[in-house]
Amino acid sequence: MRDNGVVSETPPPALAAAVDLARAAAVETAGDAAVVGEHLAAVSDDTGDPARGEVLTHSFASTLPGYVGWYWAVTIARATGEETVTVDEVVLLPGERALLAPAWVPWHERLRPGDLSVGDVLPSTEDDPRLVPTYTVDDDAADDPEARVVAREIGLGRERVMSHEGRSDALARWNDGDFGPRSPMARQAPGPCGTCGFFLPLAGTLRAALGACGNAYAPADGRVVTVDYGCGAHSQASLVAQDTTEVVNTARYDTADFDLL
Repeated sequence: MRDNGVVSETPPPALAAAVDLARAAAVETAGDAAVVGEHLAAVSDDTGDPARGEVLTHSFASTLPGYVGWYWAVTIARATGEETVTVDEVVLLPGERALLAPAWVPWHERLRPGDLSVGDVLPSTEDDPRLVPTYTVDDDAADDPEARVVAREIGLGRERVMSHEGRSDALARWNDGDFGPRSPMARQAPGPCGTCGFFLPLAGTLRAALGACGNAYAPADGRVVTVDYGCGAHSQASLVAQDTTEVVNTARYDTADFDLL
């Protein structure tokens, strides 16, 4: 016999005949006889252990809405030397052509930039590779006021700081963004941000690569920019005065869009 395309071994006669018992167990579990369909197969479970007796699984088509291709699997058994057949287990299983939900993905892997909205909380995990532990109140110098002051000055007042991997990811992301060197604005700029008077370098190891724009008229005002980004609001940009005055001595008409009759 077949169960979703798999050929079963010859089942024990007593268990193979217990179709009604298996169906009743499936109906009891389902709570509705209408969702237990036709009998599909009877598959013998040869465990090789005589002490377990005989075990067989009957399968019935499922007609549950939303469970196309699924089936009810009812496992029955008979102990060695016994006549009574008992029900061991009833489960709803997917067949080879069953409709299945997509594989579950943890929430922190599903999130994308921009998903966080007002009121949302995004806790970081203990194994976040972007963060590494640093100075905490549990350190030996936690009770030393001078040590706390020094820690704050060098940025160690937080429990965790960005790791090398975290900083590298941020640099790569910003470098490829709208305020990086390959953006259309940067390609047409009169000079890079690194030479602009409105450029405010970041602190720490990223100082040589990143900074913030402080020019209210620049498109990147208040944004993190790379040192080789640039825009037309560069502090060194200058305008070359040109005499573009045109003297018109005769009447002139533009007839490009009109038909003269």
